[in-house]
Amino acid sequence: MWTFTGKERPPFAEVPGPGQESVWDYPRPPALVDDARRVQVRASGRVLADSSRAVRVLETASPPTFYLPPGDVALDRFVDAPGRSFCEWKGAASYLALDQATQAVAWFYSDPSPRFARLRGYVAFYPSRVECFVDDERVRAQAGEFYGGWVTDEIVGPFKGDPATGHW
Repeated sequence: MWTFTGKERPPFAEVPGPGQESVWDYPRPPALVDDARRVQVRASGRVLADSSRAVRVLETASPPTFYLPPGDVALDRFVDAPGRSFCEWKGAASYLALDQATQAVAWFYSDPSPRFARLRGYVAFYPSRVECFVDDERVRAQAGEFYGGWVTDEIVGPFKGDPATGHW
């Protein structure tokens, strides 16, 4: 049973410095937070998305996931990818790939749960599979192939998915 809810930082959590956030201060259930910084996603030199209207999903123990409005994503560069997953908070996710031969690089919710209805059609990207940037800082991927959190210098952990975190 998960006991962390963002109300109290556990003793093993890193202490954030000036201008940093601890993922252990993020709430559970997750919060949606507007982010006006420039977010860009690229693959092989091509811009796939460029936005200053992102929404960050902040959930205890996870680096933020950035969701971009569909109007800021070059949706014509993607194809549907096989597979579906279910998030206990947001609902059923669908996946996008760059072509039929590649794995999914992004996901979205076409019919999210009421609490997360604002994310309808917004696209999130795996920083392990495409190049993601926040205000020109290259995003590092959250450990674990399933996760899509965006690790930047402003975020401290440890993060869910890191080695030896399976007991969380």
